[in-house]
Amino acid sequence: MPGRTRYHVTMRRLIIADAHLGQRQGDLRDMAELLERAVDEGVGEIVYLGDAFQYLIGIGKLWTGGVREMLDVWDQIRSEGARIILIEGNRDFFLDEPELAAHHDGAFLTYEFAAQSVRYRLTHGDRVNQRDRQYLFWRRISKCRVSRAAARALPRRIAVAIVRNMEARLARTNRRFRYRKPVNALVAEAERAWAGGIDMMLWGHFHSPWRCVRGDHVALVVPAWLDTGLSMLVEPSGSWRLVEKTLTPPPDPLKMEECPASTGS
Repeated sequence: MPGRTRYHVTMRRLIIADAHLGQRQGDLRDMAELLERAVDEGVGEIVYLGDAFQYLIGIGKLWTGGVREMLDVWDQIRSEGARIILIEGNRDFFLDEPELAAHHDGAFLTYEFAAQSVRYRLTHGDRVNQRDRQYLFWRRISKCRVSRAAARALPRRIAVAIVRNMEARLARTNRRFRYRKPVNALVAEAERAWAGGIDMMLWGHFHSPWRCVRGDHVALVVPAWLDTGLSMLVEPSGSWRLVEKTLTPPPDPLKMEECPASTGS
C-alpha cells in the first residue's frame, strides 16, 4: 500500500473520520444517506480518514454482512462518478488486497490534495505518539507480511476468531493515549508539514476535535463521525467546514480544543 500520494483535482470533497461502522444501530443506513446526499450535491471524492468500520480487513472471507452492505453502497456511488479513498487507521488491515481494492479508488497511509492554492495532508494519527510503544509494536506485527499471509491461509472460522481477539486487543492497547492527545507531538508533526508547504494538516483517531492555528496554517483533529455525526466538507476554493448529514453546518458551533501558545512555534 503506498505510503503517500498526491492528487490535485478541483472538486468538492467529503472527509469522514472514525465512522466505526457496525458499532451503532442504524449507522450503515445513516452513512448510505450521507453518501447519497453528498453525490447528489456534487461531491466528487469521499475520503475515509481511517477506521471506517469497527475493523476492515481487505480479505473477503473476513468481511461482515455490514461491510458487504456498505461496499455495495460504495460501488453504487462510484458508478455515479464519485471516488472512494481510504486512509489506513488502526482498525484497518491490508486495504490494498485485490478483493477490497475493487471497491475503492486508493488506500494510503498519507493522502495529499490541493484545492486551489490550499494544500491538504491527511493521515489517521495513530502513529503520532511514539511513546505508545505497546500499540506501535502491535501495529507492526498485526500488519506485517506474515500476518497478511496467515489471514489469507487460515480457515474462515479460525480467522474470524483471531479478528475478534484482535478487536479486543486494539480496544486495550492505546485507550489511554487515544483520549489524551499528545499535543506536543501533534504540533511538531504539524510544523514539519507546514514547513514542507502543507497548509492544512488533518488527523482522525483521537475522536474529539482539536485545532492549532499559526497564521494561515491549520492543524485539525477531525471529530469522529461515530460520536458527532459530523464530517468535513472541502470546497474547490480550499475552504472547509464541519457539516451534518445534510451537508450544512450544525446549529451550534462545535466546542474545539485549541493548542496552547506554550507548545511553541
